[in-house]
Amino acid sequence: MDSSRISIDGTDIAFAQDGQDTVLRAALRAGIGFPYECASGGCGSCKFDLVSGAVDNLWPEAPGLTDRDRRKQRLLACQCRARGDLCIKVRPSQESKPLVLPRRRTAKLAGITDITHDIREFRFVTDSAAEFLPGQFALLDIPGIPTPRAYSMSNIANEAGQWHFQIRRVREGKATAALFDRLEPGDVIGLDGPYGLAWLRQDNERDLICIAGGSGLAPMVSIARGASAAGLLDKRKLHFYYGARTAADVCGEHLLGELPEFASKLHFHPVVSMPESSALWSGAIGFVHQQVEQDFGSRLADHEFYFAGPPPMTQSLQEMLMVQYKVPFSQIHYDRFF
Repeated sequence: MDSSRISIDGTDIAFAQDGQDTVLRAALRAGIGFPYECASGGCGSCKFDLVSGAVDNLWPEAPGLTDRDRRKQRLLACQCRARGDLCIKVRPSQESKPLVLPRRRTAKLAGITDITHDIREFRFVTDSAAEFLPGQFALLDIPGIPTPRAYSMSNIANEAGQWHFQIRRVREGKATAALFDRLEPGDVIGLDGPYGLAWLRQDNERDLICIAGGSGLAPMVSIARGASAAGLLDKRKLHFYYGARTAADVCGEHLLGELPEFASKLHFHPVVSMPESSALWSGAIGFVHQQVEQDFGSRLADHEFYFAGPPPMTQSLQEMLMVQYKVPFSQIHYDRFF
């Protein structure tokens, strides 16, 4: 297997990139805190400057790069492979250092369950234990799709090698079309992980607020399951908000209802933005971030926040929490996707 040595300019840090790894994946596999969020070209958090050497740029048009970045010849570590030894300029961060080192596995599809009309749970099994933190994601190599796709796990770490993903079908999405229409139980794919920085924190005593929309359901369910398994809900509350367009899109309550703290310490709050009629929906109406603000207002800063969902939802939450209510950034956990 070909190997390249990648060094970080101005430091004594160096790591090897083997096989088909990107610069980012190689760094994280080596336990280095390379800044990143989505690991798939969208967020721009893993930008670096190339000091010497050459790379293959897998996606020059990636939205994570601005025109200014391209003029300055900045690159995305998640979209570059070294062609020989490299020297790069980047500032490693302790926050990005992986607590569980990601690694490649093969995974067999064990079962599929419909969650809603457009969200399915895909359950994969690997030969080794499923090691990850609640709220993290993995990169799936889907047959017929040239680049890996990032999907969050909905379960928690386990010795049985179970990896569960709740995935929403995307209109004209090639990856979800392959998953929904062609993948069958018994099929084998590549699975690389875990990745992600929005994992469950246990170092504080604040109540938790989880906010999900679309297939952002998966990591938030994982957070809730992880909080229950760790005993965090013995003394704390968890409020779980799900923002949906219509009543038919609401989901998650039956999954949370399996946890022993449901209705006592764990509370489910569905919010619908486009109710078909009052006869079909009698719950909260509006945007989910507005409902969270209405329910907690000046008490928002007393909570630990986790959220995942469509970019407009996550952007509205960031602005409300950080700008309007000055919630400390250290209490807000999300991974940016596009």
